[in-house]
Amino acid sequence: MKIGVTQIILGDMSLDESLSLCAEAGYDALELTFSASGKDLNIDMTASELEGVAKRCADAGVTIAAVLGHYAERGNLLSPNAGEREACCRCLARALEIAGSLGTDAVLLHPGQLTVEGTYSRAWQDLVSALRDLSSVAAQHSAAIAVENVWNKFMLSPREAVQLVDEIDSDWVGIYLDTANMMAYGFPEHWIRDLGPRIKKVHLKDFVRRGSNWVDLMDGDTDWPTVMTELRAIGYDGTLIHEVGGDHAQQVEMAARMRRIIAL
Repeated sequence: MKIGVTQIILGDMSLDESLSLCAEAGYDALELTFSASGKDLNIDMTASELEGVAKRCADAGVTIAAVLGHYAERGNLLSPNAGEREACCRCLARALEIAGSLGTDAVLLHPGQLTVEGTYSRAWQDLVSALRDLSSVAAQHSAAIAVENVWNKFMLSPREAVQLVDEIDSDWVGIYLDTANMMAYGFPEHWIRDLGPRIKKVHLKDFVRRGSNWVDLMDGDTDWPTVMTELRAIGYDGTLIHEVGGDHAQQVEMAARMRRIIAL
């Protein structure tokens, strides 16, 4: 498995600065973020500009693990408001185009926040419908839609995650597993066992249940030997991307800790 970092937690670091960090820390992969306000990686980059991004990463020996992209209006696929869902679909469709241009195999999807309006069942149905429609776009660009388990009051168990993927019934839609986002109420190893090959990508974080605190990798309650055993048992050999904030020295340290984790 390759280790890497996501630009989500690198702040305003440019692509060149991110690639320099990868070289110094020994990261094999980088998750890229494209936004409407991005000066370096903009969601409206041309095809030739995206080719340049792919070349810069390839020349640095860094794999593009996945991408995420959003316009100023990010939308919300769990909203009862059709306009908000359409805005999120627009962001996702563009992110899939970018992934196709870069030759990476997945797009990270944060589906949005469940709100008090409407019902859980309606939000579920709307999400399934939207991802079924967009699965053909994912296939066109050879990039899977990877839905992350996030703190959004939705998809709270591995059973639900399995059901979501199976209802959509497309090889181009799966789960972006975050190993810590369920730890306040569950266990990452349960999710890995149940989801199996439905897992497209993996984020690593760590969490201390007592006091509910995010901590550095290997400083929390995660049973890392079991997590690694279960990932290997399902045949996962993709990237492991950490999502732990911190300064430059901390990012170098997280790479060292990731190497210790994958050696377990």
